[in-house]
Amino acid sequence: MNTALTDTSAPSTADDTSKVVVITGASSGIGEATAERLAAEGHLVVLGARREDRLRDLSDRITAAGGRAEHGALDVTDRHAVKAFVDGVAERHGRVDVIVNNAGVMPLSRLDALLVDEWDRMIDVNVRGLLHGVAAGIPHFQAQGSGHFVTVASIGAHEVPETSAVYSGTKHAACAITEGLRIELDPSIRVTTVSPGVTTSELADSITDPGAQQAMVGYRAAAIPADAIARAVSYAISQPADVDVNELIIRPSRQR
Repeated sequence: MNTALTDTSAPSTADDTSKVVVITGASSGIGEATAERLAAEGHLVVLGARREDRLRDLSDRITAAGGRAEHGALDVTDRHAVKAFVDGVAERHGRVDVIVNNAGVMPLSRLDALLVDEWDRMIDVNVRGLLHGVAAGIPHFQAQGSGHFVTVASIGAHEVPETSAVYSGTKHAACAITEGLRIELDPSIRVTTVSPGVTTSELADSITDPGAQQAMVGYRAAAIPADAIARAVSYAISQPADVDVNELIIRPSRQR
């Protein structure tokens, strides 16, 4: 378990509107784009993912552009590591304002392919990983009387294409968990679900099933850039405290 954070930030010149934002799955795709956008807007981004070399490169780019970033290796399937990661951020900065639960995997396949190990991996990362982020954040948000959970779900939470039964199941679960948070927690803690459509990322690289791989080629032809989702996250967290943006679906205009 590695929860040590590396700070590559320039000295802070942020104003009172800046937030301390934890982003999981930050080494590529939507997580990477969200980190770059939020840092450019003046927020301190704390980046977690398994590929620490990628995080280091991202932190260096953010710092070179004048932003503030910290990073550390993080496996969201390790509950204790996630707690230590978030606790460390709160200890260092006195607060955690936003947790973007973005880490996810998508090894699509038909159910009759019986790729059970891949089903288990999706459940571990997409559902348990989300819950670990929630469990790590709730005590801090409740103690400080504010906070914002952002769940990166998927258009798969609203449909079940062929080969997507388990993946869509995990994303339906992510939406249900996040809606439960909204209902159960004090209104001072805001909750947002962002459901991307086809977006440029490395998610499809984890597909091992040949049929699903082939189907994804055409499906991804209309992909929108990851920054389109980053802009949605930025919009949600920038609203006044009495405005809670609960759900956003962002997909290519050509996607039906």
